[in-house]
Amino acid sequence: MTAVTLKVCQGRDITPHLGALATLRIDVFRDYPYLYDGDAEYEARYLARYADNPASLFVLAFADDTVIGAATGQPLADECEEFRAPFERQRPDPERIFYYGESVLIPEYRGQGIGKAFIHERESHARARGFEVAAFCAVERDPSHPRRPVDYQPLAPFWERHGYQRQPDLYTHFAWKDVDSEQATDKRMVFWLKDLA
Repeated sequence: MTAVTLKVCQGRDITPHLGALATLRIDVFRDYPYLYDGDAEYEARYLARYADNPASLFVLAFADDTVIGAATGQPLADECEEFRAPFERQRPDPERIFYYGESVLIPEYRGQGIGKAFIHERESHARARGFEVAAFCAVERDPSHPRRPVDYQPLAPFWERHGYQRQPDLYTHFAWKDVDSEQATDKRMVFWLKDLA
């Protein structure tokens, strides 16, 4: 298998890779548990928010010249209302929090430490800029969902090993169209936090 290299960039430095990142997100999130029926227009709008923010972070994983993985982040204060609102209601200071947008990696390259490297790069970036907490949210599906693969391995143990804790009282809802649906539906997404101090 081709050796993987990482590239870290911020804001507009991601521009040459936006198309590849959009395609990667659509491909990876098509699988359970997201089951996202990718929308190129939405992807362009979503990624533009990060590209337009000089405080954003992109960690790209390359095999030769191909983007095979990526992790993103930006200050929670710069995120959309769906992700800010739970903190504004329940937590005193969203300004302290660095939010992870996603971590996506094609299956052939999983289990090689790339996910761990993504976490390290984002935590280092957040700490260097004075953020005290790292946060992300993850969709939660019914364990009996008909599209859940028999061999599905939840990521919760991986996140817990790296110090992230599920916050069942801290959640949001976000809508997208599932691969087997005619229209977008709301999904419950629960936040995970880590104290970076």
